Amino acid sequence: MAEKFSHFVLNNRRFFIFLILIFTLFMGYKGLDVEYNYDFSQTVPDTDEEMIYYNSFKKTFGEDGNVFAIGLKDSLIFNIEKFRLYNDYVGEVENIYGVKGALGLPRLQALKKNNEKKNFNFINIFDPLPNSQLEYDSLLSQIKNEKFYEGKILNDVGALTLLVTIDKNVLNSESRNQLMNDLISTSERFSLESGIKLHYAGLPYSRYILAESVKKELTMLLIVSVVVLGIILFIFFRSIDTVFVPLIIIGIVVTWVFGTLALFGFKITLLTGLLPPIIVVIGIPNCVYMLNYYHFSIQKLKDKKKAIVNVIKTIGLITLITNLTTAVGFFVLSTTDIKILTEFGIVAGVNVLATFFVSIFLLPSIYLALPKPKSNQVNYLNYGFINYLINTFREISFSYKKRVFIVSIIIMIVSFYGLSKIKSVSFLVDDVPAESSLMKDLKFFESNFSGVMPLEIVVDSKMKKGIQNLNLLKRVDRLEQFLEQKDYVSSPISLVTFIKASRQAYYNNNPSFYTLPNNRDKNFIFRYISDGYENNVSNDNLSKSFVDSIGQKMRISLNVADLGSMKLDSVVKNVFRPEIDKIFSKSKAEVAMTGTTLIFIKGINFLVENLLQSMLLAFFIISIIMSMLFKNFKMVIISLIPNIIPLIIAGGIMGYFNIPLKPSSALVFSIVFGISVDYSIHFLAKFKNELQSKKLEDSIINTINQTGRSMIFTSFILFFGFIIFAFSNFGGTIVLGVLTSIILFVAMITNLTLLPSIILYFYKK
Repeated sequence: MAEKFSHFVLNNRRFFIFLILIFTLFMGYKGLDVEYNYDFSQTVPDTDEEMIYYNSFKKTFGEDGNVFAIGLKDSLIFNIEKFRLYNDYVGEVENIYGVKGALGLPRLQALKKNNEKKNFNFINIFDPLPNSQLEYDSLLSQIKNEKFYEGKILNDVGALTLLVTIDKNVLNSESRNQLMNDLISTSERFSLESGIKLHYAGLPYSRYILAESVKKELTMLLIVSVVVLGIILFIFFRSIDTVFVPLIIIGIVVTWVFGTLALFGFKITLLTGLLPPIIVVIGIPNCVYMLNYYHFSIQKLKDKKKAIVNVIKTIGLITLITNLTTAVGFFVLSTTDIKILTEFGIVAGVNVLATFFVSIFLLPSIYLALPKPKSNQVNYLNYGFINYLINTFREISFSYKKRVFIVSIIIMIVSFYGLSKIKSVSFLVDDVPAESSLMKDLKFFESNFSGVMPLEIVVDSKMKKGIQNLNLLKRVDRLEQFLEQKDYVSSPISLVTFIKASRQAYYNNNPSFYTLPNNRDKNFIFRYISDGYENNVSNDNLSKSFVDSIGQKMRISLNVADLGSMKLDSVVKNVFRPEIDKIFSKSKAEVAMTGTTLIFIKGINFLVENLLQSMLLAFFIISIIMSMLFKNFKMVIISLIPNIIPLIIAGGIMGYFNIPLKPSSALVFSIVFGISVDYSIHFLAKFKNELQSKKLEDSIINTINQTGRSMIFTSFILFFGFIIFAFSNFGGTIVLGVLTSIILFVAMITNLTLLPSIILYFYKK
C-alpha cells in the first residue's frame, strides 16, 4: 500500500505541482483581503452572561470604547496665541471623516439660567474667541468654577484633555486606519507648529497602534526566520537546493496561512500575526526529517528514485502522524471558546496539516528532478559533534537509567512547586515595552486623569422614570463620591453630575451649589432642565448616552488605571462591589457593573479555566492516535512521559520567573506538546521497525543513531527559529520564543535519554 502510494505521488507529480501552484495563487489572492485587528473583547464568548449584558449595555447607551483622548500638560496652552492655534486644531479634528465630536477646552459649554423661559441654555464659553490675554485669562477663571469639567477635561495642575468621539461604524470598518492616521497627522502638525507635546490614549488609539505593531512584527519575524533558518540549513547540508526547496515549500504554506485567515473571515491579531513565522519554524523540520532520511537511503541504496520511494514509503505515514499530533496541539485551542485562541488554533492546525501534504507531494518530486546529492552534501551525517552527542545520549540511557529516573523526579518536584506559583495577570495595554510612546502616554493619563480603562455602572430603578427619584439620585451621588476618593479612578460622569451642574447654574454658577437639589428647590431645578422626557430630568443628548428611553436605567461612566487583571478583579469584587451593595442595600434598584474593563478581566480568567481542559483533550486525542499507530497501550504511556515533563518544566519556569499566564504564553504549552510528541513518534516508529529483526538493546542503539541525528538537527532549527521571537517588541512574544526554544531543547533531551531508559527498564519484547 505504502509503495503504491509512493509511485502514485511520483507518477502524477506534474499534476500535483500544477494543482498546488493554482491553489497557492488562489490563496495568495484571498490573503490580500486580510485585515489587522486588536479587539480586547475576543477573549470572552458571546454566550457568556457578562458578554451578553455588555452587548445589551452598548445597545442601550452606546459604545464605551470609542473615545480617542488627546492630552497635554504645558503652560504654553494658557497663552492666547497658542490657544488660538489649539482652537484651529480642534476644528480640524472635528472635520475629519469618522469623528462625531470633540470635547476640549475651546468647546467647553456652560449652563446659563433663562428666567424668561424657565430653562437652561448651553453657552459656548469661548464663543466668540477672546481678543486679548486678559480676556482669555478671565474665561479660564470662569472655567475653574465649572465643577462639571474638573478632573475630566482639565485638572488642578494644568493638564488638559481633548475627548474625540469616533463613529462606531467607521471604527469597525476598514476606514478606521485612515481615520487614525488623519487624527495623528493633524495632531503632529499642531505639536510642530505650537511646540506643545501631545499624548494619546483610549481604546481606538491602543488598538490602532498595536495592530500596526503586529503588522511590522509579522514582516520582521517572517523575514528574519527565513534568513536565519536558511543559513542553518546551508550550514548543515552545504547545498543550495536543500536551502531553497524547504523554503519554497514553507513559503507556499505561509501563503496558505493568509488565505485561510481570509476564507474563515478571521483577522490578523496579536496571536494570528505570529502564525507565518511559527509555520516557518515548525515546517522546516518537517522537510529536514524527509531530507535526512533521503540522504540515509541514498547512501544505502545508491539509487535516487529508489531512495525517494523509500522516503515516502517509510516515513510518509509517520510524518503524517507527527503533523497530525502537532495540529491537535493547536486544534484543541478551538475548544476554549476564546475567540482569539480559537482562530489561532484553527488556522495553525489546518496549515500544519497542509505542510505535510505540500511536503509529501513537492519535496520528492523536486528531488527526483534534481541531481543526486554529492558526498559533501551528506557529510553532516557524520559530524563529529553530532556523533559525540548521540554517543553521550546512548551512554546515559544504557548506563545511568536509575539516575535518569531520579533526576527526572527531582526536576518534576521542583517544577511542580514553580507551577503552583503561576499567576494569570495581564494588562489592557500589554506586552508593550515600557519605553514605548504608547506606555509613556498611558502613564501620562494615569498620573493626570487616573486612567483610561472604561468601567460602566448601570443603575436600574426597576420602574419607568424611576431615575427621577431624589433618594435614588442621592445614593448614586454617594457612590460617585466614594469612587472619586480612589486615586486610580477618574471623575465619574452620569445624570447626577449633570443635575449638580444644573443646580450650580440655577444659583448663578456658584461652585458651592454643585450638589444635588434638596426637597425645597428640587421642583424648580428639574423644571429648568431641558425636557428630554416630559417633565423629567434629562435633556435629549444626555438621555441617549446616560439614560435609557423610559427613564428606568442610568449609566455611571468612569475610567480606571491599568492595574493588571488580577488587581482590577480584586478592586471590582472587594472594593467596588461591597460599597455598591452597602449604598443600595435598602433600595429596590439593582446595580450592575460592565464595560471593556470587566470583559478584559473575564477574558483572562476564562483563559485559565479553559487551558487545562484543552490540554487534557490534547492528551486524550494524541493518546488515541498513538494507540492506533503502535497498537500497544504500554507504548502510549511510555511515549507521553518524556513529553509531559517538558510541559511541567515550562510551567515551573513561568512560576519561578513570575511569567504570567495569558494568551501569548499559553501557546507555549500547545506548541511544545505538539512538537515534542513528534520526537517520540519518530523514535518509537523506528524502534518498532528495528525490533522486528533485532534484540531490544540493538534496536534502541540503531534508533538513537538514526533518529537521534534528525532530532538534534530539528532541535537546533527549532531553537534558533523560536529564539528569533526574542527580538520582538512585545513581551508575550519574547516569552513565547525564549521559553519554547528552551523547552523544545529539553524535550529533545528527554526523548533521547528518558524515553530509551524507560523502554530498557520496562519494555519486554
